[in-house]
Amino acid sequence: MVRSSISSLLIAALYWTTALVQAHTVISYPGWRGDNLITNTTFPYGMQWMYPCGGMPLTTNRTLWPIGGGAIAIQPGWFQGHATAFFYINMGFGTEGPDGGPINMSFPMTSVFQITGPSKAPYPGSFCLPQVPLPVNTTVNVGDNATIQVVETAVHGAALYSCVDITFAEPAQVPEVNASNCYNSSDIGFNNVYSMAIPGTVTTTFLGNGSVDVTTSGATSSLRSSSGFWAWLVSVVAVATFWSAF
Repeated sequence: MVRSSISSLLIAALYWTTALVQAHTVISYPGWRGDNLITNTTFPYGMQWMYPCGGMPLTTNRTLWPIGGGAIAIQPGWFQGHATAFFYINMGFGTEGPDGGPINMSFPMTSVFQITGPSKAPYPGSFCLPQVPLPVNTTVNVGDNATIQVVETAVHGAALYSCVDITFAEPAQVPEVNASNCYNSSDIGFNNVYSMAIPGTVTTTFLGNGSVDVTTSGATSSLRSSSGFWAWLVSVVAVATFWSAF
């Protein structure tokens, strides 16, 4: 009886582990280093979990991208687990890295944003940012090489990495961006992500019953967890939603 229960628990754990790791992203425009939609049940569970570019080496066939910035289109729902997700888009410059690519990907091109999908199940939709600028305080020349990195944080907090290697070109040299390669599916929504400053002195008291009292400038809010874990403010998304961690 005990052995049967343990077996059932192991099967359930394996199922949920597999469900959690099956979350993947495709860069549909301007290109993609390659297909890294690979999953398995052992570490690292799939190539896209590997920094900086999901386990894919530098491409030998770079994509032309406008010198003043351009479009990036993404398909976020190839596997389950994308009812919501945070996205970061970064750039790395040059070819001095160990694989012939950038040394790092530490130049943000956009602020972090959140998407909302139609369900946790896989879905075929796409979203497109028609004019993603260059990172601030950077300049490039025609013919310079760079890599665009798309990072998606899945619902359980892990990061997925995808990249496209580009060469900067004049806009006239770049294939046209149109409704066939840059569009937003009607069932994918967007939320801004922002922080909220708390003025004055913050006093936090951890109570024995599992609640947390936070006092700021004379106002008190209580975050309670029925399971006894401390709840904490993770982020403020769109309408200042408070998430409790259980």
